[in-house]
Amino acid sequence: MTARSVAARPARLVMRRYVHIRTRAWPDTSRLFAVGERTSWSVDEDARHLEATARRLGYAVGRSGWAAYARSQSVFLTSHFEALQRRWLESSHALATAYLHGRPSTPGYPEFDRAYETLSASPERFAAVQVTHGEMRDLVLGAGVEASTVHVIPIGVDLEHFPVADATRRAAARSAFDLPAAAFVVGSFQKDGVGWGEGLEPKLVKGPDVLVASLARAHRDVPELHVLLTGPARGYVRRELERLGIPYRHVVAGSRADLGRAYHAVDVCLVASRQEGGPKAVLESMASGIPLVTTRVGQAADLVEHGRTGWLVDVEDSEALARWVIAIHGREAPEVVEEARSTAERYALQSLDPMWDDLLATFVERPTS
Repeated sequence: MTARSVAARPARLVMRRYVHIRTRAWPDTSRLFAVGERTSWSVDEDARHLEATARRLGYAVGRSGWAAYARSQSVFLTSHFEALQRRWLESSHALATAYLHGRPSTPGYPEFDRAYETLSASPERFAAVQVTHGEMRDLVLGAGVEASTVHVIPIGVDLEHFPVADATRRAAARSAFDLPAAAFVVGSFQKDGVGWGEGLEPKLVKGPDVLVASLARAHRDVPELHVLLTGPARGYVRRELERLGIPYRHVVAGSRADLGRAYHAVDVCLVASRQEGGPKAVLESMASGIPLVTTRVGQAADLVEHGRTGWLVDVEDSEALARWVIAIHGREAPEVVEEARSTAERYALQSLDPMWDDLLATFVERPTS
């Protein structure tokens, strides 16, 4: 035990006592706690969205930081890697989790195997499991999870922060990110490096090597190509773009509004991942009216109609990714943009409320008054 953990024990004991006093009168499973990974990244955002959804639906929501100290309540964990830890499995809570990605036997990712093995050992521990696409549905069913408890609910999009790009928004965004007005800008909006530092080691499930290869190929035909990167840990991609002489800008968006502005600055959004739960860039780009080229990954395979709302290619096919980026260069595709926006509107966060209500009703008691 480290000195830091020893020093933290009194604070945890005080917190446990405080939460016990505040919650001891609560009936069992009367409060929903939505818990992420405390990284201030994607799954933590999912937890905050779920809290808002639950409140709209009339459920009582507890403070996420209290979940570890409360007893016999309802906890939804937005990361199954967190959910499958002993502290939750052995808790008194009714549990539900998202299982967004993590195919077993993926080289270099033993944590995928450990998570799947843990789920397979106690599938009945979870009252509900959210998946975002068919592959993960089949995977959790294969782990022994009861079919009636598996809910296919895609990652939705906050339309307020992703309005359709127009000439005024485009010009303002190009200026804000110091991008040439005449550049052909490819956007890549994710985290694709290992850890939370520079990210010089590529996180291969996110396909940063495929991304770089496709950009290198596209740059040969489109010399005015620039790249706009957002998200932390992009060191590997930045280093490779510098090596290839491809100009880029990297910004870490500080808000959803900043991220929405980043979409307005680009001509095409490129997703090169090998595995995904979303990615969120699929619906964000479609909502923003930005052409999308993506691998058949995650919910992209379910939501994108090739040639109608975006362009789909096989996983790891960097040549095909580049080919569609080149094809989009210099052409207008208003019909694709309009159809993509219509699709995104069907998956606006509030539009998914009935699906979430079906899930939450399985393990959270809704107040009667």
